Amino acid sequence: MVDGTPILPGLSPVQGKAVVARFDGGRLSSEGGLLALREIESRLGLADRLAACLRDPRAPERVAHRLAEMIRFRMLMIAAGYEDGNDADSLRADPMFKLALDRSPSDAELCSQSTISRLENLPDMRALLRLGRALIEQYCASFRQVPKRIVLDVDDTFDRVHGGQQLRLFNAFHDDYGFQPIVVFDGEGRFVTALLRPGKRPGGHEIRAFLRRLVGALRAHWPRVEILLRADSHYACPEVFDWCRNNRVDWVLGLAPNAALKRHVEALEKTTAERFTTAPARGKVRRFAQFHDAARSWSRVERIIARVEAGAEGTDTRFIVTNLEGGRAKQLYQRLYCARGQAENHIKAWKNHLAADRTSCHEATANQFRLFLHAGAYWLLWSMRRLMPKASAWRVMQFDTLRLRLIKIAARVVELKKQIKIHLPSSTPDQAIFGIILSRLPRLIT
Repeated sequence: MVDGTPILPGLSPVQGKAVVARFDGGRLSSEGGLLALREIESRLGLADRLAACLRDPRAPERVAHRLAEMIRFRMLMIAAGYEDGNDADSLRADPMFKLALDRSPSDAELCSQSTISRLENLPDMRALLRLGRALIEQYCASFRQVPKRIVLDVDDTFDRVHGGQQLRLFNAFHDDYGFQPIVVFDGEGRFVTALLRPGKRPGGHEIRAFLRRLVGALRAHWPRVEILLRADSHYACPEVFDWCRNNRVDWVLGLAPNAALKRHVEALEKTTAERFTTAPARGKVRRFAQFHDAARSWSRVERIIARVEAGAEGTDTRFIVTNLEGGRAKQLYQRLYCARGQAENHIKAWKNHLAADRTSCHEATANQFRLFLHAGAYWLLWSMRRLMPKASAWRVMQFDTLRLRLIKIAARVVELKKQIKIHLPSSTPDQAIFGIILSRLPRLIT
């Protein structure tokens, strides 16, 4: 029998023996870690939750791939590092992806790239609203019991585009065209929601409308929950202050410095610089002050906290504004407000490690749906990391490292009459952690 698979050229011999390599291994996969992600997704039920928000226009008797199956396939692809829908044409025959979607290796292939594209363009505005609420339901379901207080870290991030997509806008700061979606995580890194929007700074009325929908959806599940909003100076505007105060939402927000604020800390800046000059070997000097002030557009004075830092590079002063009445200025700034810096890492994981900026569809509705699909992939990897031992490095590992260590594992799949055998490499470095993950799956709350 002649093997029609071509031999890879240019391989050097080893100990005088020719090295012959072909892509003819059969049912092999490089995604052995999908075993764990499959179990995580089935307990979260996220694909079914999202699919329930969509109306399938297809004739039921002709459906080969259910919506939930397509969504699950797409989220697993993203989690495994395949952010491009074109990869579905190759991965649809992968035995591990088939198993992850409850199909045997010998069953029909999974959906193709064209089917994925039709899925992404399926939701209309009403469906997207339902999908957004479904993500918030997923967030609320991830708690064992109703929390007394939650912290919401709200931020926007620039998303460059390279075509004529709807909502794209030129951003002078980034000197490019793009979107600037608003993304929300909680204080522990859970994904809450994301909103696709033009590539410009959000205004007060837009932020207020966004918060009204977000807080309304959360309080529909938890009417008495206390909410603390953390964000940078983009969100420090009178519309946000007034709405939050009237709706039992606390806030700690960055505040852009100006001449009026600087006048309150002139003396503190001078004495802080003098202290550093006196003993520079001790390092930077950091001091805090608080006062009440208001811009002309504000409806009332607010509590403002200033952080003044003097070092070899000079004096640096930052401001935050809050409606919290208690707490020392230093604690509110360093322990409460600065903790929002962790949200930058969550955005990095979602945007860079999971390629959430892959918003290359023409329709804005399709790109918004893509944000939700990438949010689903984030939930899969965040939940996997959450199952790790608290004191281990696995608990804080970046998603890209987690993927390389636990998902990108070679697997040989053998389908027998009564069982399916999966052979993983005996030299896999992190074998023990798989047992820990699978044993802790009941801890996932759905």
